[in-house]
Amino acid sequence: MNADFFNALDLLEKENGISKEYMIAQIELALANACRKEVGPTTQIRVQLDPNKKDMRVFQQRNVVPDGEVTDDNCEISLSAAKAMSRRHKLGGVVETELKTKDFRRLSAQAGKQMIVQAIRTAERERQTREYEEKREEIITAIVDKVDTVNGNLILDTGTGYATLMKEEQIPGEFYDVGDRIKVFVSEVKSGETRGPIVSLSRIHPNFVKRLFELEIPEIAEGTIVIRGIAREAGSRTKIAVESRDENVEAVGSCIGKGGMRINAILNELAGEKVDIIKYSDDICEYVAEALSPAKVLDVYLEDERSCRVTVSPDQLSLAIGKEGQNAKLVARLTGCKIDIKA
Repeated sequence: MNADFFNALDLLEKENGISKEYMIAQIELALANACRKEVGPTTQIRVQLDPNKKDMRVFQQRNVVPDGEVTDDNCEISLSAAKAMSRRHKLGGVVETELKTKDFRRLSAQAGKQMIVQAIRTAERERQTREYEEKREEIITAIVDKVDTVNGNLILDTGTGYATLMKEEQIPGEFYDVGDRIKVFVSEVKSGETRGPIVSLSRIHPNFVKRLFELEIPEIAEGTIVIRGIAREAGSRTKIAVESRDENVEAVGSCIGKGGMRINAILNELAGEKVDIIKYSDDICEYVAEALSPAKVLDVYLEDERSCRVTVSPDQLSLAIGKEGQNAKLVARLTGCKIDIKA
């Protein structure tokens, strides 16, 4: 039985990533607790688990006190009684008596088992939290396990555990079925006290698009091209500013790719959301003019450090402002500059 027990610990470590040392420590606590339920709450217990010998032993410890001064039989023994067991025992020493765990009552054994189960759950939660922490601010691929038809939330199998993609964090207009593979951005991870880590997933976060660019465009992943800013209205339009650190590499063209291959891979993941790739410039006027794409700008006048007046031809005015002012708002967020557009 002991061999099977230690083999189970090996399997638990291999399949669930729960340290054998951690489990041995927790089991020792559980056995000690079960012993106290049998013998008494003041009992001193030493549990010895040897994974090499696949051996498990439990000892009751009692301090050796002068004859006639024993106040608690569970944790004390008189000198004469200790000498009767072994002449080597001395005053102030400790006498150990091995206990047989097979003699434990059912309730005590059940209490010990519950402690072990709780320790496994705690270790599992900690493992999941660590794994999600490693994926924070990254994109992961998950499988849709359940679709809540009432509120539209998705229960996802992330490979680490199960997490919820809330309806408000999904790109507007998207629909999923059970079994679909879906990319999500891990925006936040919090430790849960009872049900494991609380993981916030998103497909509308601006950094979701940023990470997609890093995945699809090698020059960004390796640092040749740098993303200098991003502004997004999920499901509608995103503006992303890029800059090349190599004069031989054209930033915007590299992001688009031959025949639009690279940008199309990103657009397919965004369910048709429009993406404007902007050439970044330290010149704020030039930067604003580029950012107002697809509108063509005639002139940009910098009124102060963070405010500028933009002039466009009458036929470009509505395009520059965008539907419900969306294009102008995205440019303002991208550049950090207040914009007044005039024809």
